[in-house]
Amino acid sequence: QVQLVESGGGLVQPGGSLRLSCAASGIIFRLYAMGWYRQAPGKQRELVATITNGGITNYVDSVKGRFTISRDNAKNMVYLQMNSLKAEDTAVYYCQAKLGADYWGQGTQVTVSS
Repeated sequence: QVQLVESGGGLVQPGGSLRLSCAASGIIFRLYAMGWYRQAPGKQRELVATITNGGITNYVDSVKGRFTISRDNAKNMVYLQMNSLKAEDTAVYYCQAKLGADYWGQGTQVTVSS
C-alpha cells in the first residue's frame, strides 16, 4: 500500500520560513519523480516544484529563488524548504510521487499571515 504523508505546515508570518516533509512508503522511492503541488481556496491545484529520480529540479516561476525541493533516497523523504513566504503562498500543499501512475498525500496546510 502506497502512502505519502506530509508534515511541517502551519501558520507563519510574511517573510518567514517553513520546511515541508513528505514520507513515502510502499514504493521503490529512488525510482520515482517527486513533486510538491498546492491548492489555494477557490483555485486549481498547481505545480510548485518537482525533482526527478536523478535529482533534477524544476520550479514554478513564482517560487524560484525562494523554495528549494530536495530528496533523501535513503530515508524515502522529499522536502520543500520555503523561505521569504508571502500571503499568496497560502494553500494546502500536497506531495506527489510519479512513475507512470501518480500517488498523492493528504496535504498539509500552509498559512502565511500577520
